[in-house]
Amino acid sequence: MGEIQGISRITFHDGQLEEFKRLADRIMHIVRTEDTGTLQFEVYLNDDQSEAIVLERYQDFDAFVEHAVRLGELGQAIFATGSVTAACFGEPTAELRAQLAGSPVQLFTPHLLL
Repeated sequence: MGEIQGISRITFHDGQLEEFKRLADRIMHIVRTEDTGTLQFEVYLNDDQSEAIVLERYQDFDAFVEHAVRLGELGQAIFATGSVTAACFGEPTAELRAQLAGSPVQLFTPHLLL
């Protein structure tokens, strides 16, 4: 299985912007100092800072799982700061499907790739 990519859009609940920023800073620290297979982790805010887009890319499923395990409850906490739509892109395995089951993340599988 190849790379795993993800995109999340969070529309913040009232008063949750600063909590999101605090959690995002903690997550970025983990990504920079502990993750071994995270290729991309970027957070973007819109002009009025009412929404964020998070772009993620991992070298493979194992790196994706490593990241999720390292985040632990931080991942759930950051999703609790707003309404979330999220997508994961990659070749599905039983493990990937199980990892995403019950989460707000929708799985998309390749159809056309360059």
